Amino acid sequence: MDGDQVEKMVLTKDGRKTAVDKECDGEEKKSVESKVYMDYNATTPMAPEVIQTVTEAMHEAWGNPSSSYTAGRKAKEIINKARESLARMVGGRPQDIIFTSGGTEANNLVIHTALRHFRESQVLGQDGPGEDHKRAHFITSNVEHDSVRLPLEYLVKEHMAEATFVPVSKITGQVEVDDIIAAIRPTTCLVSIMLANNETGVIMPISELSQQIQILNQNRMALGLPRILMHTDAAQMIGKGRVDGQDLGVDYLTIVGHKFYAPRIGALYVRGPGVTTPLHPMLFGGGQEWNFRPGTENTPMIAGLGKAAELVNKNCEAYEAHMKEVRDYLEKRLEASFGKQRLHFNSQFPGAKRLCNTCNFSFWGPGLQGRMVLSHCKTLLASVGAACHSEKGDQPSSILLSCGIPYEVAQNALRLSVGRDTTKEDVDMIVEDLKQSVAQLEQNRVT
Repeated sequence: MDGDQVEKMVLTKDGRKTAVDKECDGEEKKSVESKVYMDYNATTPMAPEVIQTVTEAMHEAWGNPSSSYTAGRKAKEIINKARESLARMVGGRPQDIIFTSGGTEANNLVIHTALRHFRESQVLGQDGPGEDHKRAHFITSNVEHDSVRLPLEYLVKEHMAEATFVPVSKITGQVEVDDIIAAIRPTTCLVSIMLANNETGVIMPISELSQQIQILNQNRMALGLPRILMHTDAAQMIGKGRVDGQDLGVDYLTIVGHKFYAPRIGALYVRGPGVTTPLHPMLFGGGQEWNFRPGTENTPMIAGLGKAAELVNKNCEAYEAHMKEVRDYLEKRLEASFGKQRLHFNSQFPGAKRLCNTCNFSFWGPGLQGRMVLSHCKTLLASVGAACHSEKGDQPSSILLSCGIPYEVAQNALRLSVGRDTTKEDVDMIVEDLKQSVAQLEQNRVT
């Protein structure tokens, strides 16, 4: 969903994955051994086990999963196994998992469903007297991914719905539960809040929000008002911390493969699709995925997604502990090398939990815009924010500005996100790289 920062990943002599092609901010090709990739929030390479699983599926399960011959049955078995692995990963049942092309499709499917469900509830007279002329109302935050923000903005522009973009707290970086509840209207049909922000790493209070919405829904039912559906985009959290749809209390949860070492494919967790929770297809065709997402299944990619889920199920705690240790080491090394007076950590908010792998920071001073710093780095591959927004030049991240980061600080932001294979030696290399980059920029400014 964030888009690629790196076009290709290869194995170096020591067996670790390293980027070899150009990065979206304009980095030129450099030798394999010199590059350190720290943009795992943008995209991850496929794990070796995932690559092997995808390759095997291409060879052995090329048949149509709807067919009865051997290759078709093999494909169906692989799909069923992957569905079970994903269900375990997010605390659901196999029938709660709907495969999609990616996170963008999954998020759009939820919004489409909520709009249609609201309209059907009006036809059935479930929305109270005098409300039949009202438009559906959506609530989200002002730091959401474009695949949530843009569909809602489109619906508002076309006068098909209304939407409230609730500001996050400038103290915690979180969306506050009370602010969401205060924004609810009789016509509210969906609340969609990401589980963790891709730029700051801040984790949102989804469980607390869901509990409040469940209480409200009981009262709304008695008044004949439409049910408020709850959705979270869990793209950034999966593989970096425990995710359980039941504990979160959500109706929908978005899964994005290329954020946890899987192929570019996704899935949507739906709590009892079509029974407990409404789900309306955007596509119509051969009836696959219980008619919710028809089209002949992409068996190799689904197999890879399932394998990646297996790895998360087995190793998530170890992944989280390792990434947190390396991330903390990174922040300590930055402080030691540049001093607290020269750094501003944009991802450290008092009282807010954050992803184990994310460090967003800025260097103080003129001429140290994030893109300029990166362009003078010889080793580091990273980004200034979400890769989806890489075309916006030196314009500061709207996410950071929404979180209360001053303009001149946000303009200098760098987002480093470590991965499963990132080492402290990698951190030492990129800190030295940053030191030479900053020194060069400051020297250029003086001369």
